[in-house]
Amino acid sequence: MDPVQLTIIAISFIITILIVFLGVQVWYILKEMRASLQKVNKMLEDAGKVSGTVSQGVSSMAGMLEGIKTGLSLFSSLRRKDHDDE
Repeated sequence: MDPVQLTIIAISFIITILIVFLGVQVWYILKEMRASLQKVNKMLEDAGKVSGTVSQGVSSMAGMLEGIKTGLSLFSSLRRKDHDDE
């Protein structure tokens, strides 16, 4: 065989090994990215649950305060009627 042919075969073999190695590395990188994205997705879902719980508590508190306000206005209107009757 010519030295040129041997050089071409050797270079082709080395390039093939490098491409396979890089392909495996890209596979591991994509696998790691997938795991990271799943963790981020879980964190976002948990944050959504927490914010939903907080907003539910705030709306309950607002409802309770509205009830107290309505009760106080009822008492104040009853007091005014008693003062008007006198």
